[in-house]
Amino acid sequence: MSEKEQYAPGESIPFFPDHVKTEFKVVLGIVGITILVGIAGMIAPVGVGEPADPLNTPMHVKPEWYFLALYQLLKFTEGESGLLFAISLIIIGLLVVTFWPFLNPQKETNQKPTIFRLIITIIGVLIFIALTIWGEVS
Repeated sequence: MSEKEQYAPGESIPFFPDHVKTEFKVVLGIVGITILVGIAGMIAPVGVGEPADPLNTPMHVKPEWYFLALYQLLKFTEGESGLLFAISLIIIGLLVVTFWPFLNPQKETNQKPTIFRLIITIIGVLIFIALTIWGEVS
């Protein structure tokens, strides 16, 4: 097999004094930076501002682009019942899109259901795009 490599006493670097000293210097540097940041925070603290109000969203706050349609849908609803309606509409839509291919496993001979599904899908995508654009410009 392979033989262990033998180092001469001057060729290897001992772990204990050298590596421990290096790691200790790194720890001292990290602790020093932490203390400096803590002192800077005590000298010039950053104010938190007013407490957040979950029912009052400022006008300038907008989510990322992929949530704009959902955000715009939530703007249409008022109060808890509207919020429940919007969330249930989103969940039902996702469930329909997920399970739609499994609803009719038989081979279709007529093109009407396929065309109907295509039209419904195109309308849904156009509504989603319109809500996204509307959410961006509002």
